[in-house]
Amino acid sequence: MTENSSLTLDNHTGEERVLGHPAGLFVLFFTEMWERFSFYGMRVLLIQFLTASVLGSNPGWGWTAEQAGALYGTYAMLLYITPIFGGVIADKFIGSRAAVIIGAAIMTLGHASMAFDSPIMFFIGLGGLVIGTGFFKPNMPAILGEMYKLFPAKKDGAYTIFYMGVNAGAFFGMMLCGYLAETVGWHWGFGLAGIFMLLGTFQFWLASPLLGRLGILDKKSSVDSEAVKSNLEEGETKHNKYTKVDVVLMIVVGIVGLIYAFNDPLSKNNVLDVFAFLDTESFRGQNIMVVGALVLFLLLIVLRIQRYAKVVRDRMYGVILLGFFLIFFFMSFEQGATSLVLVARDYVDRELTGNSLLAFNVINTLLTIVPLIIISWVLIKLALATWTKIAWSNIILFTCFLLIWGAAIWMLYNEFTAEKSAIKVSWFSILNSFFIIALASSVSKIWESKFNPTAAMKYGFGLILVAIGFLILGVGALGAGDGVKISMVFLVLTYLFHTLGELFISPVGLSYVSKLVPARMLAFMFGMWYLAIAIAQKLAAILGGQVETIQQDYSLSHFFFLFTIIPAAAGLLVMVLNPIIKKLMHGVK
Repeated sequence: MTENSSLTLDNHTGEERVLGHPAGLFVLFFTEMWERFSFYGMRVLLIQFLTASVLGSNPGWGWTAEQAGALYGTYAMLLYITPIFGGVIADKFIGSRAAVIIGAAIMTLGHASMAFDSPIMFFIGLGGLVIGTGFFKPNMPAILGEMYKLFPAKKDGAYTIFYMGVNAGAFFGMMLCGYLAETVGWHWGFGLAGIFMLLGTFQFWLASPLLGRLGILDKKSSVDSEAVKSNLEEGETKHNKYTKVDVVLMIVVGIVGLIYAFNDPLSKNNVLDVFAFLDTESFRGQNIMVVGALVLFLLLIVLRIQRYAKVVRDRMYGVILLGFFLIFFFMSFEQGATSLVLVARDYVDRELTGNSLLAFNVINTLLTIVPLIIISWVLIKLALATWTKIAWSNIILFTCFLLIWGAAIWMLYNEFTAEKSAIKVSWFSILNSFFIIALASSVSKIWESKFNPTAAMKYGFGLILVAIGFLILGVGALGAGDGVKISMVFLVLTYLFHTLGELFISPVGLSYVSKLVPARMLAFMFGMWYLAIAIAQKLAAILGGQVETIQQDYSLSHFFFLFTIIPAAAGLLVMVLNPIIKKLMHGVK
């Protein structure tokens, strides 16, 4: 985002240091942590709440998996589209820091709305989260990148620390919001997510004295066009203006895509079907329209890329190919937010008694307390370094941690004093964050060794690892049904292999975009990348919504074996295409 190369690291953030890094890094760390706490804390509840019975001690809305998947898919899809616009608004008009504060405030209102037991407030809350994420998501990494612009050697370590904040927030959000929602009430879980989003917003805002000019838009700065021109890469000298055909295609695709996003959940809940007039015996009208829109979108991409010189054109085609396989990965991996939640609730044996319950409680206590101790220690280090400058920001952080410790101790006390207990559904979702924290550094060492595979091979391995995860669950589900449930060991192993697959694909994807695409086209291609993820999120939710139908018509194993075949086939295909993709990259590694 907005950067000023004349500033030093100290000008950006002051002289305060924590663990060898600017103290401002840990302000971003905790801000991101609370945002991820609230986001994942809400996300892990969404499908459960929508599909929970309308009767009972903790009633939900009683939707089918298909209906809930349609709504979740649209929500997840929009979460990856709005950041494209949020980044542009920050760059052009308000700056990254203001965008983060605005986004966090809107998200806080969204969470607060969902705490009310009202359908209207629920949907208003989802809208607030989508809009707020659009402002927040692209601009936190932008501020971090600006902080380390002149110190690239420290950037890898900074992003690693920041990434730990992301996963720590997701871990505690899913654990504590999930536990509160499943034991007390859904809207209590939604409300807890909102409390930490609110406190995180104030913590970031009050830390402004420590951040200096980071993320502040400098409208007076100008770019030397001749300098830019002299640094153009091969193929960039030709200015690629948008033609009338480009504009028409973008408008048509955008309108159809947006209508489809809302039409899918509305039609599946028998509210409205805009595309019903196109329905046939074999295909729904909305599916015909969205496939047509995707064809037009591919035409738009090809038309634009073809106008560049060969090297740049080939590299951009390489990015598009990787983006295509990224869809297959997220389409499978994101079952963790939809079908796997329902599987954990309805088909996994979660009941524990006696020694098995005691063993689980000991493990769960260590999983909860050890990370809390480590992060609390970081908080104390930050407070000691910055108290005179941002005392109120630190006070709010301490308040957050007192609440976290209180909620964690309350949860653990309840579990230890219970004679019999069922593992909470949301507990399984924390395994992804735990495995990332435990395994990320080990996997990253492979990329620094002589065994570092090519981009296509990383994607292939990642997809196959995800397929293995579903194969394990499919084997575990053989014979499940009629009172027979799946051992939780199979689901734990599935999350382990899925996380390994994520570590092979997710962190390296954007890195390849930045390496392959010239600077002047980065915004366009990052937009395409996030759009590919958005499409994958929607597909994941649609397919995940079929878990009940496939289980009834065939078996639960059929559902998992389907998700074994799809990513495995995609993984093998991208490996076969490795020579072609390497050739398209023209030496970029």
